[in-house]
Amino acid sequence: MRHVIALGVSDTGTRAALVGPDGTPLYEEWRAVGRGAGPEAVLEELLPFAEELRARGRERFGTAAEAVGIAVPCAVPVRGTGVGSGGLCREGIRERLSRGLGRMPVGLAPEVRAAALAEGRLGAGRGADRFLFVSLDGRVAGAIGTDRGIETGAHDRAGAIGHVVVRPGGPLCGCGRRGCLDAVASAAAIARSWAAASGAPVADAIGCARAAGNGDAAAAEVWTAAVEALADGLITAHTLLDSRTLIIGGGLAAAGETLFAPLRAAVRERIAFRRLPGIVPAALGDTAGCLGAGLLARDLLAVGAGR
Repeated sequence: MRHVIALGVSDTGTRAALVGPDGTPLYEEWRAVGRGAGPEAVLEELLPFAEELRARGRERFGTAAEAVGIAVPCAVPVRGTGVGSGGLCREGIRERLSRGLGRMPVGLAPEVRAAALAEGRLGAGRGADRFLFVSLDGRVAGAIGTDRGIETGAHDRAGAIGHVVVRPGGPLCGCGRRGCLDAVASAAAIARSWAAASGAPVADAIGCARAAGNGDAAAAEVWTAAVEALADGLITAHTLLDSRTLIIGGGLAAAGETLFAPLRAAVRERIAFRRLPGIVPAALGDTAGCLGAGLLARDLLAVGAGR
């Protein structure tokens, strides 16, 4: 059976799959080596992991995988060598994997774009001709989807909604500016605000959402501030992109209607002359990055077949 290898790298580990022609995972595995171990450690693990997966595919299906797709938590420049959090992309991951696997084709994309690709073809964006995918985790990341795929932009930086300034003069962002969406509405930002408001030594964003839902006034204030900032960022993006659907994923989406009900209301209040987009939770959860990596690999084969 024809298949490809999909590798989704995250902070906590690497999710892998052998993916069939229709995008269905035929085999899945998880390894607890992620970006937090450092880029070199991740790279040292990925090649033998991919080799094991290739051998397993040959054993199970009688043929070797034809391509590899990998989703990594960084921004990937057009030439595939440059910048990114954790240094993963700077290590030339695509070239090293391809060379180590006998020049097997390797597709590479930031985790958020891979997840958006999967949501667009297999999940919440299926059938939408234009959508914005926003991941709310330790940071706010975004990707622009169309019926043709994921838009990358002239300098491969499209979709970076986390660095839209929504609160001028606000908290310092990792990019060096103040008041970016990432600095006020990410899970990490909410956790910091909730820790300060509650006095708890350890606090997390979902805990804040839970407390807000249970009527805690301080939690509700923190949560409302974050949701309103997120709505401002989404309205800016929607005004420019005219998306049919806004797909919200990442860990904060687990807050459910505690997030989505006030977020939809806040966007509706701000929409002005624009048509209201659908605001929906992502459908694929933490498998989206790996599934998107499989689609990247399949697309490589399709491009090769069309030459």
